[in-house]
Amino acid sequence: MSRIYSRSLLPLIAVFACTKQDASKSASTDSAAPAAVATSAAPVAHDMTITATDYAFQAPDQIPAGMTTVHLIDSGKELHHVAFIKLNDGKTLADLAAAMKNPGPPPAWVVDHGGVNATRPGGGMASATQQLEAGNYALICFIPSADGVPHFAKGMVRPLTVTASTDASAPEPTADVVMTLKDYSFTLSKPLTAGKQTIRIESAGNQSHELQLVRLAPGKKVDDFIAWVDKPVGPPPAEPIGGVPALAKGSVAFITSDLTPGDYAFVCFLPDAKDGKPHFTHGMSQQVHIT
Repeated sequence: MSRIYSRSLLPLIAVFACTKQDASKSASTDSAAPAAVATSAAPVAHDMTITATDYAFQAPDQIPAGMTTVHLIDSGKELHHVAFIKLNDGKTLADLAAAMKNPGPPPAWVVDHGGVNATRPGGGMASATQQLEAGNYALICFIPSADGVPHFAKGMVRPLTVTASTDASAPEPTADVVMTLKDYSFTLSKPLTAGKQTIRIESAGNQSHELQLVRLAPGKKVDDFIAWVDKPVGPPPAEPIGGVPALAKGSVAFITSDLTPGDYAFVCFLPDAKDGKPHFTHGMSQQVHIT
C-alpha cells in the first residue's frame, strides 16, 4: 500500500483573555466611576489533533508546553495509535532510529510518555490529556499490520517539538476514577459506571504499562479480542475506544469516556522487560461489566 501524506494541522492554542472597562466616563463632574480590575480567564489545556492514515501521521510540527489534550482520528483502514516518546538529552528522531536498530532495552534517554491508544478505523476518534514538557518527541505507531511489520517501519513516525511556554499551564482535569497500572494489573479506585467519566491513569509499576480500552461484542470475552489482534481473521470481537500507550513509571494521563452498558476490557500489550512476552500473558488484562 502506498504511503499517504497530508498537510499538517495547526494546534489550537488556548489564549488568555482580559477585559477592561472604560473608566474615562464619570457619573458627574465631581464623582468618577472606579476603574474595573482587569481579569484573566483561567488557563485551559492546549488542543492537538493528529490524523492517522495508512501509514502516516498528519500533525503539527510543534506545540507549546503545558497540559495538552491530544485527539487521535483514525482515517485509515487499519488500527493505529500514537505513542509519544520523549527524547531527553537533546536527542532527535535520527538518534532514536539508530538506537532502534540495536537489540535490547532502549537507551535511558528514551522515555515512554503516553499518547492516545487505538480507536476504530475509518474515522474513529479518541482523546487523552497529559502534561507535555518542553523538548523533542517522537510520534510513533507500534501496531503491526497483518504482515507482522510494525507501522513505524512503514513510515508511521514523526518528530514533534514542544516549545517552552511562559504561560501558566492548565490544571489537571478533575478525575472521577483513578486507575493504577502495576506489574501486572489494572486497579480502579471505584467501579466504572455507565455515562461520561474522567479516568486518571497512574503508572506505578517498575516498568512502563499501557491501557487499551475496548468494548466487547455481545457474548465475547477479552481473550477473544487478544486472539483476534494476533490473527485478525473475521469480524473483530471488540471495538477499540482509546486509552493511553506506554507510560513510564510515575507518569499520569487522563481520558474521558462515555460508557454505555455492556462488557469492556482493559489490556496491556507491551512486551515485558524480562522475558519479552506481552504483559497480558502475565495477567494484565481485565474484563468489566458496566451497568
